[in-house]
Amino acid sequence: AFCSLGGRLVWLQVFESDRFSEVAEVARKNFATIKARRGDIVDSKGNLLATTRSVVEVGLDPHSLIEEDRLKWETLAGYLELPREEIEKAAALKVRTSSDPSIVRDVRWVKLKAEVDEGTYRKIQELRIKGVYGNFKHSRLYPNRKLASHILGFVNKEDVAAMGVERFADYYLKGQDGWRESEKDGRRREMPQHRSLEVKASDGLNVELSLDRRIQDIVEEEIASVVSEFDPLSASIIVSDPKSGYVLALANAPDFDPNLFNTAELANQRNRALSDLYEPGSTFKIVAVGGAMNEGLITPTDIIDCTKSTIRRGNRNLRLPSDHHPLGKISVSKVVQKSSNRGAARLGILLGSRRLYDYCWSFGFGQKTDFGIGGERKGTLHPPSKWDGLTITRLPIGHAVSVTPMQIHAAMSCVANDGVLMKPQFISRVFDQSGKTVVPFDPKPVRKVISTKVSRELSEMLVSVVSKEGTARRAAIDGFSVAGKTGTTQKLIEGKYSNRHHVASFVGYFPAHDPKVVITVVVDEPKMKKGILGYGGVVAAPSFQRVGKGIISYWGLKPESKSQMVASHSEYINRAL
Repeated sequence: AFCSLGGRLVWLQVFESDRFSEVAEVARKNFATIKARRGDIVDSKGNLLATTRSVVEVGLDPHSLIEEDRLKWETLAGYLELPREEIEKAAALKVRTSSDPSIVRDVRWVKLKAEVDEGTYRKIQELRIKGVYGNFKHSRLYPNRKLASHILGFVNKEDVAAMGVERFADYYLKGQDGWRESEKDGRRREMPQHRSLEVKASDGLNVELSLDRRIQDIVEEEIASVVSEFDPLSASIIVSDPKSGYVLALANAPDFDPNLFNTAELANQRNRALSDLYEPGSTFKIVAVGGAMNEGLITPTDIIDCTKSTIRRGNRNLRLPSDHHPLGKISVSKVVQKSSNRGAARLGILLGSRRLYDYCWSFGFGQKTDFGIGGERKGTLHPPSKWDGLTITRLPIGHAVSVTPMQIHAAMSCVANDGVLMKPQFISRVFDQSGKTVVPFDPKPVRKVISTKVSRELSEMLVSVVSKEGTARRAAIDGFSVAGKTGTTQKLIEGKYSNRHHVASFVGYFPAHDPKVVITVVVDEPKMKKGILGYGGVVAAPSFQRVGKGIISYWGLKPESKSQMVASHSEYINRAL
């Protein structure tokens, strides 16, 4: 017997020494990851939009439970907001079989609830139920629920940033995890005196957005009003500063709660302001008018003949689009004010295919704005080599091209910014825990599209659009000069333009002579009374007005008197000249 025992010891201690030493080392080693705290996201005023809280994942070890603690299970179930049956089911799960029935493993951990706040966990600890314990972890919280959800995005249960700011700025926000190496005793408890290495976690940096929560509130309240009144398929509103390109608010309907991202429909998580394409219609006319004026081909007072339905180009007669009402021979300014399709088409022909295409490209169409949020689309802008015979007459009125709301917003901002196209941005800086700026996100000019003189002359034309004689009188704001353009576009359904499906839009800015804010409203398929078409001037323009009034009240902007408006108009034109 002693020989057998001695032989077995020799076998284990000599021949199998290395293998069992490694097994013992693994069993004794304790390696723990120290999770870094993800940085906060705040608006331009420091209001908290996303933060990280410490929560506890609570579970139990079925093999460590004792019979005497069963009386406390009812109280535990109440703290966890679970039925008692769930705890009993978890307590009974002591073994787990794999695909091979002969392999049976003990279950040492069954999760009861993924996230419990620290206060509740302290109450659970006071119950002193043997075998019930928790693991501390970080959880992402969006305190304003749905507010700015398409800008913020979310972090999923695997701590992976899925969209929005969370994904775009993940490098700065996530920080660097640390780790700790030590030993554990027979009850799997750490022995701090045997720690061999500890690397502290480096918490993530914070991100300040250009968004203003109050303006975001105004926009989302208006979106809700539009949905309630017109029941559209979707709606988008964008507000920005034209001089810097900083977005002050962006909202879409439908939206979602990033706290409950896993229950939201995927379609609702799409940022429609960047991903949904539509034909812009009359809002696109600023390209042909601005391009023709910038090339010196026309002036605001030149007369355009809108009486003829065809025009000779080379050896072909081109059919011009019709206007809603006969306009006769009118000035270029009236073409913009009355939103003449024929007038815009004639200006496009005057520019020619190549120059018209180049101005479309220069204004930012047919390419992404590089806003920074995934899912952005570049739209459709075909080169002249792929145009058919009618494209030269349809492109100037916003047909034969598809854009996103953000693209048309950036183009109008270009006109408001003296012809300089700015990159739209939603982050202003990245800062550390002390408030020191680590990475600034400064305004980024893209290119000069039209001259300052032309942009200001075009602004004057757009001011006349928002007048009693124009198509957007419902966008007017008392005491302020408003410039803008309406758009009403029939949608292509099964290859044909539909009389029932359309997109209503309005893009504008104010004060026209010193623009402080640009607002874009796009409503997809508003439901109107029978037989009434939801024009941009009827659906979108009033929304622009309400959002504009809200911003004026919030900022405390003083109305311009008539004398001030005349004086600023003269100074405005003189500076351009």
